[in-house]
Amino acid sequence: MEKTEKQKMLAGELYLAADEQLILERQRARRLARTYNSTREDEPEKRLEILAELFGAVGPKVEIEPPFYCDYGSNIYAGNGLYMNFGCVILDCNRVNIGENLLCAPNVQIYTAFHPTDPEIRLSGRELAAEINIGNNVWIGGGSIICPGVTIGDNSTIGAGSVVVKDIPANVVAAGNPCRIIRHLP
Repeated sequence: MEKTEKQKMLAGELYLAADEQLILERQRARRLARTYNSTREDEPEKRLEILAELFGAVGPKVEIEPPFYCDYGSNIYAGNGLYMNFGCVILDCNRVNIGENLLCAPNVQIYTAFHPTDPEIRLSGRELAAEINIGNNVWIGGGSIICPGVTIGDNSTIGAGSVVVKDIPANVVAAGNPCRIIRHLP
């Protein structure tokens, strides 16, 4: 039996984002995100209910400052203690696994999605996506971009404006474009 476009997407294979099922799932996520983004700061229970419906899994203590945007939502698995400041985006065309106590400054971008570099394949409309894993107790500075397929280890800090294109181990401070280890934590 042939794989669906969604199965291909989640397997990291070339897939067509224009697939009807994927379009419907993105529309669902946009409706939920729009509803979330219109909530007030005095409605934390309502916000958590929306995130529980939007995400694949979410811990009991999560705070995301609107506006927040994502592609599907259902591929985001967030641990307890997640905090995302204003303007964060998660393109979750593949799984985004977030450990406990992730802190994100404003405008952090987490991208599982990418396009083929071969122009013929790219012109076919096919895309790719690679899983992202973020450990426990991670801090990501403002304006940072986490690229497809990256893992960030526990207790690490990513400096503001970083572009993370390769795995970052646990217990380090890393920054820059491309992001590199600045120092190891004791």
